[in-house]
Amino acid sequence: MTVAEAAKHHPPGDAPNIFRDTPLRYCGYANEIGESFRYQYPRFVAPSYAVAFGYCFADAASNVYQVMAEDSEKVAVEDARSREMRAAIAGFDTLLWQGLASVAIPGGVINLIVRASRFAVARTVGLPVFAAKWLPTAAGICSIPLIIHPIDDAVDYMLDNTTRKALGINAP
Repeated sequence: MTVAEAAKHHPPGDAPNIFRDTPLRYCGYANEIGESFRYQYPRFVAPSYAVAFGYCFADAASNVYQVMAEDSEKVAVEDARSREMRAAIAGFDTLLWQGLASVAIPGGVINLIVRASRFAVARTVGLPVFAAKWLPTAAGICSIPLIIHPIDDAVDYMLDNTTRKALGINAP
């Protein structure tokens, strides 16, 4: 979805989030691809994490900027926190969520899937070398669409019941 297409799905005056409503969001999945290819191309794992963490920091910085740029008249009367405090909380919440839901948990899950697949393939008799080499990678890549939504939901639930509650953040 392009920025123009994303804008059609938002109410007037509410700009689309470039980090969540455009293909840029796929940068958050770079480490999952790196983990899937870990055994074929180990030198690409660290750069894939650099891309994913860069995406997380950019999204957090964008949220901080949005809070700092918002009109103070639009802020709810019951939120007496300063703009700087609201921005810091928004940045922290985004960075924590992205770090867990986009990098740490999916990276670990994909790593376990690829390792388990390698273990199973190593014990399979008569498997062609090409299949033995690439099946674990394919299992890792194919599992990405299956794991992202359950992980996102679990991280939302966890943060809604811990840090967001402690910081007084209303769940979206």
